[in-house]
Amino acid sequence: MPPMAKSIQNFRLVVETFFPITLPYTDVFLALTILLALSPLFKLHYNQRRQPRQPANTAWLRAATSVFTAEFGTSSDEPDGQYLLGRRLTTRQDISTSLLSDLDPICELLGIDLEDPAPLFPSPPCILITKRTSCIICERNNLPGQTLRKRDQPQTVQVLTDDFKWKTAHLFVAHCPVCSSDYYPDRITYRNEDTGRAQILEIGCSYLRVSQHGIWMHQRVALAQERAVVRFHAGWSNFAEWLNEVGCQKPAVTVRQSKRLFVEHFARRLLVAHGRDRDFSTGANLSTDELMMSVRDAIGQNGGVLRSLMLHTCQECTHKKRYQQDLVDVGFGLDGSGYGVVDADNAGEAIELPEVLVPPPEGTPRGYIRMAVMDGKSVGHRICALTRCNNPLQNYKDGRFCQGHIEQGLNSVCGIIPCGQPVDSGGFTCSNVEHRNWHSQYTKRFTRLSFPGVQRVLRRQNNPRNTENRTPATNVPFRVEAGLPALGDTPGNEVNHTFRAQSVYCIQTVQWACGVPIGWGKCYRSESTPQVLSILNRIWQEQDDMKPNYLAYDDACDLLRHIITQNEQDPWLKSTKFIVDSWHYIGHRATDALCRFWCNPAPMDGSQPDLIVPQTDAHGQVHATRAYNLETAEQLNSWITRYESQLRQMTDVAFDFFIHSLLLLYKESLEDRIQKKDGFLADDFWDDVLG
Repeated sequence: MPPMAKSIQNFRLVVETFFPITLPYTDVFLALTILLALSPLFKLHYNQRRQPRQPANTAWLRAATSVFTAEFGTSSDEPDGQYLLGRRLTTRQDISTSLLSDLDPICELLGIDLEDPAPLFPSPPCILITKRTSCIICERNNLPGQTLRKRDQPQTVQVLTDDFKWKTAHLFVAHCPVCSSDYYPDRITYRNEDTGRAQILEIGCSYLRVSQHGIWMHQRVALAQERAVVRFHAGWSNFAEWLNEVGCQKPAVTVRQSKRLFVEHFARRLLVAHGRDRDFSTGANLSTDELMMSVRDAIGQNGGVLRSLMLHTCQECTHKKRYQQDLVDVGFGLDGSGYGVVDADNAGEAIELPEVLVPPPEGTPRGYIRMAVMDGKSVGHRICALTRCNNPLQNYKDGRFCQGHIEQGLNSVCGIIPCGQPVDSGGFTCSNVEHRNWHSQYTKRFTRLSFPGVQRVLRRQNNPRNTENRTPATNVPFRVEAGLPALGDTPGNEVNHTFRAQSVYCIQTVQWACGVPIGWGKCYRSESTPQVLSILNRIWQEQDDMKPNYLAYDDACDLLRHIITQNEQDPWLKSTKFIVDSWHYIGHRATDALCRFWCNPAPMDGSQPDLIVPQTDAHGQVHATRAYNLETAEQLNSWITRYESQLRQMTDVAFDFFIHSLLLLYKESLEDRIQKKDGFLADDFWDDVLG
């Protein structure tokens, strides 16, 4: 009998002898797979039995039996079900015991040599192929769904698998013969009549292409990079070095591949979070920067908003509507309201309250209050050197101007404004000696001297043991002159020039009082109230009913003053009350009547009962506590500070993409914390506030 036929006959004998005929074949193959996976235990079992006076049922075999029973006995919806094996009934427990008790003949029939040191369970080949079976492009065009065909021959590629090891894989590309769409494991390319060849990103794919030269990585590697960004604030270069050090030396992971992995992974995550995963498409075979730009333009340029979080509510940012009478009922003393202090002597007296502070009739829904918090973080990318231009640079390595001003020829004009003379060859100024000398001093000041360097020099010079730089008469240390020389009659710090690119002043983040972010935007030259109002209008554009009832901001009084001055009918005045957060409120002027009356974060006169919560201490005294955490914006800014060194070196596209990604990660971490604390609002809360 040929060897192949004999092997098949032996395999059939094992199956018919040990497995019931009614057992699904998938479970049969599962049992044999588990059996092969336990081969290291079987080798130790046989090695122990070679010694004299050893039991037939060693501890190794008992351990293998326990594992086999646990894995095979729970693999079915009915683990205790009975099967017919010959003329008797058997269970999965009996099948496990029978297989392990007759291990010797099974290994002989299957041709398994347990004395061979080679592994008995080789890893299967890695196949990269799409998960789809029919063409979705045809379905979108109202055409009959076409089955996918194989295009060309399979390609051999390198894959970094889920165990962080390189492996050779086989890449198959599916093809639709009707619309000429190509289906890759991570994307679909198709013919677009307007833009030419386009692509759709596959959401939830297992492998991501990180190089045009056939380099792929498993989704788990991208998740590891995501965790490294959150926990260790790792950049693309750090993560590439880490991968190479943990065993991925051949081929070495480059920084470009690490960046591409980050962009591919978060492009899909951001599109899902912003609800654009179903309608997003872009050009095919884009570079990393082009893909970032396409996703950035789809979810928000120079800012953005997570629309799904407009409806976010939890116990930390959403409270039941309270009235002044609620404070009186719990015995809270009102200060300066004219109602007196509530105590045992006057608790029974009738207190006349303003109509707007009187609770509604019993049985009427009270409603709920939501608080949002806003603050600025001084971080940003570089922009054009001209003061009134907010456009990004064309060259982020050593450029100074945006694309438009380069086309106007400003690179060939003297950097001193308003000189306007052409520059000398290879220089930044004209032939004017004063301009050239001033630029030389400027270069020495800002090229070689850094802020840590200034601090180090000052520490050395002010050291009492250091007498080298002290004058003998006064023993006073010399000071570092940080200023620039004057240019003619103009002081050095007032000279207008274009020798260095400007930077975005700050980003403005808005989140709920629980910390869950809503949106963000950029303030270019300063944190001015018009820019802040513009960011708020952009976030809540055409969503007046979603605006918060309260908005805490460190300069809320000036923002409120600006809104009233510009438009007395502004919808913000009807929907939201602006208050100063508690930390900055102590630094505001006591003579500012608008700030003290309208923007007080915790008024003790009962005029804003939603902002305070009475708490009774151990001695029975009632104290006022703040109802909301007004410093969540400061906490988010502190978290973003960890990534400041990376953000300052990015282009405008990478900056926007990275900020979107950071806010998504921060939002998910907060939602996990709220979930663990059981902080989401229950149905009885909504029944109470909405009736």
